[in-house]
Amino acid sequence: MVPVTRGTPLLTSWHCGGGGSKAVLPPVSIVWPCSLSVEEYASTGRTLEFPRPDCPSCLKKMTFWSGYQRQIREDGRCRSVWVPRVRCDRCRATHALLPAFVLVGRLDVVETVGAVLEAVVEGPGGVRPAAANVQVPHTTVREWLRRFGSRASELAVTFAALAAELGGDVITPLPDAPRSALDAFRGAWRAVSGFPGWLGVGRWRFVSAVTGGRLIATNMNTPYLIVGKRRFMPPVP
Repeated sequence: MVPVTRGTPLLTSWHCGGGGSKAVLPPVSIVWPCSLSVEEYASTGRTLEFPRPDCPSCLKKMTFWSGYQRQIREDGRCRSVWVPRVRCDRCRATHALLPAFVLVGRLDVVETVGAVLEAVVEGPGGVRPAAANVQVPHTTVREWLRRFGSRASELAVTFAALAAELGGDVITPLPDAPRSALDAFRGAWRAVSGFPGWLGVGRWRFVSAVTGGRLIATNMNTPYLIVGKRRFMPPVP
């Protein structure tokens, strides 16, 4: 793993939010690109040195403000993990600081969701085999696919634009929107993985970080790329 400091000049030109250049993230969650395994993160608990992000509204450094325990599932096993909260003294808003393996409103880690999306969208199998392979109910997997399918077109456009912004290859849209989105994820990941620290984070956590953990959430603001406004939070070992 490549060590990364707060001053690393990484992805300084874009930020994901909603509502255009004056975007304000909803006071729900901020996702940081955690490279720890779920087990490592869970065992560290509150002693982990969490990053201290800027406020999504006023860009001032936030302070830690307690936190809470939540459940996360990986390989059929549930663990309790600590999620700190951060607060902006100026805006009086608080946000949950989620590691990138967590998706908003979902029990399963993003790698599980990503594996299912790829298996069903691009593979020869169906929903039930994919669900059984990751030990998740097939009804849950159907819901993941429905949510993903409903926003696949905008995700494909957003990640293709991000790949170009990061100096990657031009991604040609595919006729099938879900396939096109998965292809755009890979293109943006190829572009970003050359930056210090990102290779250790992994592709699906990168996707989670860009979407603010709302890849398949019930509601998701359209991702926007805001150039020159703020520094994207770098990976933290």
